[in-house]
Amino acid sequence: YQRRVREAVVSTQSTGVGGIEPLLDTFFGFLRRKTDFFTGVMQNKAEGMVLDAFRKHCDQAIKEKEKKAASDKFEKPIPKPEPATIEEITTEGAKAMAPPVLEKEAPSAPVDESKLEEGEESEKGKLVPNSGNGANYDHYSFTQTLEELEVRVPLGGSYKSRDCKIDIKDRSLSVGLKGQEPIIKGELFAKILTDEAMWHLEDNRVVVLTLEKFNKVEWWGTIIKGDNEISTKKVQPENSKLGDLDGETRGMVEKMMYDQRQKAAGKPTSDDEKKAETMRKFMEQHPEMDFSKCKWG
Repeated sequence: YQRRVREAVVSTQSTGVGGIEPLLDTFFGFLRRKTDFFTGVMQNKAEGMVLDAFRKHCDQAIKEKEKKAASDKFEKPIPKPEPATIEEITTEGAKAMAPPVLEKEAPSAPVDESKLEEGEESEKGKLVPNSGNGANYDHYSFTQTLEELEVRVPLGGSYKSRDCKIDIKDRSLSVGLKGQEPIIKGELFAKILTDEAMWHLEDNRVVVLTLEKFNKVEWWGTIIKGDNEISTKKVQPENSKLGDLDGETRGMVEKMMYDQRQKAAGKPTSDDEKKAETMRKFMEQHPEMDFSKCKWG
């Protein structure tokens, strides 16, 4: 939530007053998802509380503006202009004055097929996940948790937010510059919640998108279908912050992670173990029956 607010503030600062809606939407969206502000015992008072807070800060802003206007009436001394000088700029000086060049991360490498375990033949040709459980491509990179994705798209130069053309749908994505071919465009790996999607421009050079997954117990192989996928069996679950999940979701995720580790080691999954335990108890309760010719799956 804190990251979403920070991104909304950055978007507001870059687009002016007209960009305040994402910040308000993020704040009230948090209240809707995480509290009973709209539906609880304070339901009848919620709107009034919002208006009271608005009027309080509106009055304070007007007073601060009037105070500043009054202080500006006093004549301020006009600084004496410095004589113009011509300074020779060396090559080293020009490099120092130039905008910083963002270092490009190395593309993700394919998995080492010689180290694949039995039953992992489907992982051949896939990529090793980066430190954020995502991948680095030539034209974009992404990281993920079980709930969210962060997509970073370098623009190849310095631009303003108004120069960008971003189209986010629940099953497709297009990112690029106006008047140019999109840098990435295509069908998403899976469905997202468009109401929670946000983007901002970082250092005027990189579009950063935050996308919330519709299915929050699934690792994405890539962002755009058709791009080389990562080996989801190689992700590091500890990066997913299980402590932030609710009890039911956390239980499902932990079960999925356990089964994933068991399969990778060639061992029975939690469902297999449950079936075996049920059969063991049944055999103990019926010693008169002969199970020697039974085939166990």
